[in-house]
Amino acid sequence: MRLSQTATLAAVLVWSVAALIPAAAARPASDSLEATLGRLDEAASGFRGLSADVHKVSHTAVINEDTVDEGTILVKRPKPGDIRMLVDIKQPDPKVVAVAGRKVEIYLPKMNTVQEYDAGKNRALLDQFLMLGFGSTSADLRSAYTITLGGPETVAGQKTTRIELIPKSKELLTHLRRVELWISDANGNTVQQKFHMPGGDYTQATYSNVRINPNLPDGTLKLNLPKGVKRETPQK
Repeated sequence: MRLSQTATLAAVLVWSVAALIPAAAARPASDSLEATLGRLDEAASGFRGLSADVHKVSHTAVINEDTVDEGTILVKRPKPGDIRMLVDIKQPDPKVVAVAGRKVEIYLPKMNTVQEYDAGKNRALLDQFLMLGFGSTSADLRSAYTITLGGPETVAGQKTTRIELIPKSKELLTHLRRVELWISDANGNTVQQKFHMPGGDYTQATYSNVRINPNLPDGTLKLNLPKGVKRETPQK
């Protein structure tokens, strides 16, 4: 799989956006980058999965146009390095995306078709996208990104601290310029993500109605397909 395909697939997995509202008051001096990453580490220590509503905006700079998608997401992380995910996009264009190991499946109900992808040798790059906000530790982030403190902001009614990440990989940097994460001051979980692509394009996502560590049997993260569904392998 080409890196551009990996970036495209990973972007499909990030769903939801909310307006950014600057915090009205200055934050205590103790809320440094290290303090924020400490909250993230505390949340990651017990993270096994989540369910949430998601609302995503993808911005295309050349035509100055936004595309909005809404749906739900399930994430299960049985052990470090093992992330399984099911994204159910309900509107405006329904589709369901399932990720398990190297395998990525995208179900398009209007076409009654499943597109299958193998992340292959680019699995590590796909993992870098998936780990952002789903149980990653500060050590995970520092291994792949240069991290700086953005500042305090309120997102979807929650007080957060924004951090900025620049990929260390020159190859990844050609497809992903910068990532912003908004970390909850209350529980250390990621409330919002923004992926900046070359040319001014970006994908921004916010998670609401989040449940941490729900009971998710393996079957709930698999596609529930009708009879007669067609399968395609666009890579071949």
